Formats: sequence, C-alpha cells, structure tokens
Amino acid sequence: MKEVIAIVRMNMMNQNKKALTEAGVDAFFVHEATGRGKGFVNPQVLKGASDGYEEAASLLGEKGKLYPKRLITIVVEDGFVDTVVETLIATNKTGKPGDGKVFVMPLVDAVRVRTGETGAQSIS
Repeated sequence: MKEVIAIVRMNMMNQNKKALTEAGVDAFFVHEATGRGKGFVNPQVLKGASDGYEEAASLLGEKGKLYPKRLITIVVEDGFVDTVVETLIATNKTGKPGDGKVFVMPLVDAVRVRTGETGAQSIS
C-alpha cells in the first residue's frame, strides 16, 4: 500500500474530485492548508521583513505570503499509484508556479475500525 499526498490549488478541487472518481478513486481525504513553494524570494529580504524593516516588507509584496491550498490524501494499493499520480498531474498542471506537489510514501498497514480488516482489504 502507498499513501499519495497532493498539494493543489484551492480552485482545482472540483476538477480533482471528478478526475479521481473517474480514475476509480472513491475514497480520499481533503484538508485545508496554507503554504508556499520556494518561489523567487530573496532570503535577505525575508530576514529584513522578519526583523521589522518596513522597506523589506514592502519589497516582499505577495511573494512571502502563505497561500491557501488543499491537501489531498489517498491510500491505494501499489499497482494503482501510477494511475493516481498521473491523474493528479494531468488535472493540476498549468505550467505556472503553484501547480502543487505530489508525494508518494510507503504505508505499512491499515485497519478498518468497523470490521477489523487489515491491509489491502481495509482500503478496498
């Protein structure tokens, strides 16, 4: 089993829900998140802004802000990971900074609380 975590733009959630459902993913979690990528922020300007220099804060403008995002968590069997990742990329790729990130991590086990099923049975 794998856990796929995607960080995407807020305005892409409806497209993501539809695309994931069409790809055969019926269960996933979505969380509100804020953050930013590396971008083009000068670390000296960031330091100046955090030290309270107004000039640095004004230079920082929009680039130092944390932006609202959505974090999607999907647990799938190993053979389905590529489909999920390809679906997320195809749905969210605009070619502009901020399109998001996808992380794939191994998952040791899962347990369905209601029935006690473990492993792949608990996520199917």
